[in-house]
Amino acid sequence: MSHPTDPCPLCAPPGDEVLWQNECARVVRVDGTAQPGYTRVIWQSHVAEMTQLTPAKRQGLMDVVYLVEQIQRQELTPDKINLAALGNQVPHLHWHIIPRWRADSHFPEPIWHPTPPAERVAAWALQRPAIEALVPHYHARLIEALSAHLA
Repeated sequence: MSHPTDPCPLCAPPGDEVLWQNECARVVRVDGTAQPGYTRVIWQSHVAEMTQLTPAKRQGLMDVVYLVEQIQRQELTPDKINLAALGNQVPHLHWHIIPRWRADSHFPEPIWHPTPPAERVAAWALQRPAIEALVPHYHARLIEALSAHLA
């Protein structure tokens, strides 16, 4: 876990591409993983836990998370969506919304599992490009839905 005096990477100017934001939260594209469509929702101010938010703010944050999940399901048609709010290494409230496919290299393990079997990696390498081709449309639909419903 980061020491309180360390700079918080989620408070700093965003390194990931911001797809949408309002005064409470921002939605970013997560690159550099084997999971096409992986998206993160980050609370704008530095708090570590959901219970540090008012009930109304909690609901607003979850409305964003649920909408991201919904658009992932519609546009990417994954077999499963993983939602995770860990914060062990970066104690700044954020949610990971990760589309999963039975064919992905780590399935059914978490994407953070250290070593997927080589045969799964090879099989995923064949299927992943078709899913990656859907991501630009997913991002466009996500931006459209967030702007329309949660401005």
